[in-house]
Amino acid sequence: MKAIAITLGDAAGIGPEIIARAFSEAPADTAGCFVAGDLACMRRAAQAAARGGLPLPVALIGSPAQALEAPPRCIPLLQVVPAVEPPAYGVVSAAAGRLAADCVTWAARAALHGEIAALVTAPLHKEALAAAGVPFPGHTELLQAEAAAFLGKPVAEVPVRMMLASDELRTVLVSIHMSLREAIAAVDYANVLQTLRITHESLTALLGRAPRIGVAGLNPHAGEGGLFGREELDIIIPAVRDAAAQGIDAHGPYAPDTVFMRARATPARAGEFDAVVAMYHDQGLIPVKYLGVDKGVNVTLGLPLVRTSPDHGTAFDIAGTGRADASSLVQAIRMARALAAPPVSPD
Repeated sequence: MKAIAITLGDAAGIGPEIIARAFSEAPADTAGCFVAGDLACMRRAAQAAARGGLPLPVALIGSPAQALEAPPRCIPLLQVVPAVEPPAYGVVSAAAGRLAADCVTWAARAALHGEIAALVTAPLHKEALAAAGVPFPGHTELLQAEAAAFLGKPVAEVPVRMMLASDELRTVLVSIHMSLREAIAAVDYANVLQTLRITHESLTALLGRAPRIGVAGLNPHAGEGGLFGREELDIIIPAVRDAAAQGIDAHGPYAPDTVFMRARATPARAGEFDAVVAMYHDQGLIPVKYLGVDKGVNVTLGLPLVRTSPDHGTAFDIAGTGRADASSLVQAIRMARALAAPPVSPD
């Protein structure tokens, strides 16, 4: 197994801090991981995470492979960017945005070249990215562009989707970071069918079987037979029908206000669906985050690499206080390891 890279995130936020806490609180989960980032920023974060106690040591490594030999309760770090002065906590800055983006770019290229098993990304700040002139609104689009360049293809030929997953619910989005008006326009036959295909292929690899996919409608009551909009009749139903004809176990569209409850798995009952395809960003993310922001993991589907992330943001308001919770990051590391694990050959 190759090492897993954890990118620094926006150093003005809680990203480096939750990395330090993950190494401190979950040594078994972080074994074989290293930080792709900056030494000074990580050492400052380790100090903050210690909250007056003894911080974990941050040890420079010369290659990802050296992370596999690091002792527990030590944070291996590969300096993948020029050394910087740590940015002020809680302040949007172009410097922090550039630093964060450069760490992700390095890790993406390392993963694409097979130098690491996976990357786990600490949170970025979209305003900081924009201030730095980064031409992408978030991780997903940046990674898609890197994958397309590596494969020698146009970005449009490397379709990706965002999945937010927890133990209780998985949702996959038809569109990601765009305005609601643009997101509604993005609900077309090709996008819905492509989302169903990517969901089927990715979850089949994860679950070892074909997933049962529920599809949310766009309109209230899934359009109520055309009374509240025709997108279900003209777009979503044909896409679901054609996906089923291709062997995809897809059903719907169902009313958006109930389909997520039907898919939720609890100790008392299994969910009806392994995942719900949602028509736009907030429709799919609110249910998962409501069930527990400390449990959710963001997974990018469709990439020729494994990438996961915690499902929360940079939390500038508490950065540097030592109060940030690393639970979602630890879950993201576990998910990355599961996705990157080589298949077990039958005896």
